[in-house]
Amino acid sequence: MHDFGRHLARENLPPLRRDSVRTLQVNIGRRCDLACHHCHVEAGPKRTESMDQRTAERVVDLLASHPRIELLDLTGGAPELNECFRFLVREARALGRRVIDRCNLTVLLLPEQEGTAAFLARQGVEIVASLPCYAPENVDRQRGRGVFERSIEALRLLNELGYAAPGSPLTLDLVYNPLGPSLPPPQAELEERYRTELRELFGSAFNRLITITNMPIRRFAHDLIREGSLAEYQRLLVGHFNPATVPGLMCRSLVSVDYEGRLFDCDFNQMLDLPLHAPRTIWSVEDLDSLNGQSIHVGAHCFACTAGAGSSCSGALT
Repeated sequence: MHDFGRHLARENLPPLRRDSVRTLQVNIGRRCDLACHHCHVEAGPKRTESMDQRTAERVVDLLASHPRIELLDLTGGAPELNECFRFLVREARALGRRVIDRCNLTVLLLPEQEGTAAFLARQGVEIVASLPCYAPENVDRQRGRGVFERSIEALRLLNELGYAAPGSPLTLDLVYNPLGPSLPPPQAELEERYRTELRELFGSAFNRLITITNMPIRRFAHDLIREGSLAEYQRLLVGHFNPATVPGLMCRSLVSVDYEGRLFDCDFNQMLDLPLHAPRTIWSVEDLDSLNGQSIHVGAHCFACTAGAGSSCSGALT
């Protein structure tokens, strides 16, 4: 029932295979100032995993030698806490590549991060910021007491720097994920509600809302197991499988790199320790085009990306 490959076959869909790589997504560490209940990375303040300078330089080498890669997508943990973060941003921007910072917002207010928001603006970094609800109580329940208030403060800071301002090239997208074991509502409708609530109540602006389905792995899976609802949630995902989402799955055009330089089909496979079939690291690959056509590791977790309107790092797929 939960065999994703067999499910594709029953739907008369071919096995998942890679297209050309257009996005290099790099998880540069597990350290974070928050420890959110839904976090599939199990990031937190006590995590110490962190990319070193040698690995960061190899990432830049790969970018430089593969002009077809349009985007460097930096994630974590809180990527800003890694000492290589600004190096990666500067080098990628110098190469003319787009850069996304997957930001939790509150990290921008830490004393040691003073100036980070201004740095992002100067570099023209696109910010994808997690804000799982427009209601303070829901955000604090998922992410910790006082997180919503600090998130709004960080949003205002970014708005003051020009993010999401009319005519500004600085883009600021927000990320919504459900509070529990349910599918996100329609993305366009929820975006309008977010826009109204944040503008009228808090004077904050953003460009686009991205809805992401909670992945039943790591911390969120542990919560589901404690509540006895993991099997029910998996049935929900399988029952809402949408074949129209399959052509747009992010694993087709994305390569995920972990803090040690290992290669994966996506960030979720990275957390499940399911590396590429071959090559396995950024040091054992010279030509990323050699990955074209390679089969993609799949599992029961893939139903989260294909349920309902679909889910990816860029939001709904249909």
